[in-house]
Amino acid sequence: MPKKLLQKFMPDHETLKKHKNLQFLGEKLHDPNLWHLNRKSVSMAFAIGLFAAWIPTPTQMAIAAVAAFYFRGNLPISVALVWLTNPITMPPLFYFAYRVGLFVMAQPSPSADFEFSLDGVMNGLGDVWAPFLLGCLILGVTCSSAGYFGMNAFWRYHVAHRWSKRKLRASH
Repeated sequence: MPKKLLQKFMPDHETLKKHKNLQFLGEKLHDPNLWHLNRKSVSMAFAIGLFAAWIPTPTQMAIAAVAAFYFRGNLPISVALVWLTNPITMPPLFYFAYRVGLFVMAQPSPSADFEFSLDGVMNGLGDVWAPFLLGCLILGVTCSSAGYFGMNAFWRYHVAHRWSKRKLRASH
């Protein structure tokens, strides 16, 4: 089930391998783990994509792609999961990261006269960055670990369930 479901949304890897703008990657682009859907590559893709989603930079997709090459995770899934933090979800998620950073650093919340606006943030930028980046790191590691182990467990459960159904059908 997870493999068939994921394959519906996956781009054709042969087309991507032949794409002229990707030829600079050479033989690395032909690594099977970048394209195949197996427990190891998909679990690693979830870890990579969910970690990269919490990196507060516009190059999240490029970071996820490079990490997928390095750690041999599924490339399309790694890059797609970065879109967890899209322009609509980014403000509340990054504000949550900031609040997590404040909590971990045991810093008080911003004063009541703090205005959450572009001008208010730019004036208090020095006070915001440390808890914000710490919160992003904590949430990135947490989501990455949960994604890796969660997908790994789900994949194992699904395979065991399919095997038990197959055994039950064979016994009748």
